[in-house]
Amino acid sequence: MARPLRIAFVAYRGNMNSGGQGIYLWFLAREMARLGHEVHVFVGPPYPDPMPFARVVHLPNQQFWAKWVLGQTDQIVPRENPLQVLSPLNFYELVASRIGFLPELFAFSFRAFRRIAEELREGRQFDLVHDVQCLGYGLLGLRAMGLPVVTTVHHPLTVDRRASFIRDESLLQAIGTMKFYPIGMQSFVARRLDAVFTSSEVGRRQIIQDFGVAPERLRNLRNGLDTELFSPDPAVPKRVDEILCVGRSSDPNKGIRTLIHALSQLRTHARLVLVDDDSPDNKVRRWAREVAIEERVELTGRVDTAALIDLYRRAALVVVPSRYEGFGLPAVEAMACGTPVVATRAGALAEVVESTGGGLLTPRDDAPALAAGIDRLLSDADERARMARRGRERVVASYSWPRIARATADAYHDLLAQRRRSALPSDA
Repeated sequence: MARPLRIAFVAYRGNMNSGGQGIYLWFLAREMARLGHEVHVFVGPPYPDPMPFARVVHLPNQQFWAKWVLGQTDQIVPRENPLQVLSPLNFYELVASRIGFLPELFAFSFRAFRRIAEELREGRQFDLVHDVQCLGYGLLGLRAMGLPVVTTVHHPLTVDRRASFIRDESLLQAIGTMKFYPIGMQSFVARRLDAVFTSSEVGRRQIIQDFGVAPERLRNLRNGLDTELFSPDPAVPKRVDEILCVGRSSDPNKGIRTLIHALSQLRTHARLVLVDDDSPDNKVRRWAREVAIEERVELTGRVDTAALIDLYRRAALVVVPSRYEGFGLPAVEAMACGTPVVATRAGALAEVVESTGGGLLTPRDDAPALAAGIDRLLSDADERARMARRGRERVVASYSWPRIARATADAYHDLLAQRRRSALPSDA
C-alpha cells in the first residue's frame, strides 16, 4: 500500500459560493484525509466552510478588487491600520485593481509561497503542493525550493475571456477584458509545473491549445460529486410540467437566451425554474417578455444546497443549454438526483452525458433542436425513468468523490515515483 502523503493545497478563494474551485477544494481535501493523507490548506478569502479534517491556514488580503467592483470605495483603506495598504503586495493589489487588472492570483501565490517557505524553514515537511486554479508566479518559487507542484485547471481562463468579449458592447469594455485576465502568467506557470490535472478531455485539449502545456504532463482525472448528498428521494414527487436550469444569464457561455427561445417553441406548456439572480433587471425577464412567456419563467435567486437538491429531485428534467462547459456540474448533479438531462453538445457536456446515458444531447445555440429534445423527454415518462436510473448508477460509478480522490492520490504517487527515478544516477 502506498504511504500516506503530506499534501499542501493552495487556493486563492476557498468558499463554495466563490465558484467551482471552492467545492473542489473542500471535497477533495476531505477525501484525501479519509484516505489517510495529512492535509494542509493554505487559502485566501472568502474562506471555506469548516474543514475539521485538515489544518487550514488563512492568507488574508484586503479584497481591493471586490471593493472596487461593488463600489465600496469608502472601505478600501482600512480604518484600524491604514498604513497596511503600503505593504508591497497590498499596494500592488490596490493599484492593479484600480486600473482594471485582476491582481488576486498573482498576490495570493506569493503569499502562499512566503508562508510555505517559512514553514519549511521551521522544519515542517510537505510531499507536494496542489494548486487549485491559481497558477500564480509564486508557485514557481515553491518548485524552485524542490517541492513538486501540481495544479488543477478545469478550463483555461481564455474561455472566460472569450465569453467576456461576447458581453462587451464597446471598445472600452473590450480593452478592459484584455487587461483583466492574467492569461500570460497562467500559461507561463502551467507549462512549468510538474503536472496539470483537468476534468474532461475537452478541457485537456483546450489547455494544450491555449496554454501550450505538453500533452504528456496533462491528466484528465474528472471532477467529483458528493453522491450521498446529491441523491434521489422517492418521497419527493416529480412535477411533470417543470423543467429546471442552473445557470447565470449574465454569462453568455450558459446559453440561457437560447433556452428562453426554446421554451417559447415547446409543444407542451412547461414552465422553467431558473436558478439565477432574481433581481428586476435580470435580462431573462426581458427575453421572456419578447417571446411572450414571462409567466412561465420563475427566477429563484440564490438557493442553498438543500433547496437546490430539492429542485433537482422534483423537476421532470434539467436543461443545460451551455455554449461551453469545462465539466458541466449541473448535469452531473441532476443525474445523481435521479433526474434526466437535456444538454447541448458543448465542451465537456457531451462526454458527461454520453458516458452516463442519463440524458440526450442537442446542437449548441439551436433553440428549435433544444425544444425538440425537451418535448421528446417531457412526452415519454418511461424514457425519463430509464435515463434517471442509468444516469444515477453511472454517476456514482464514475464521478463519486472517493473514486476521484483515489485517482488523484494515484497521480500524486506516480509523479513522486517519477521524480525519484529521475533523481537516480544514470548508471544506478
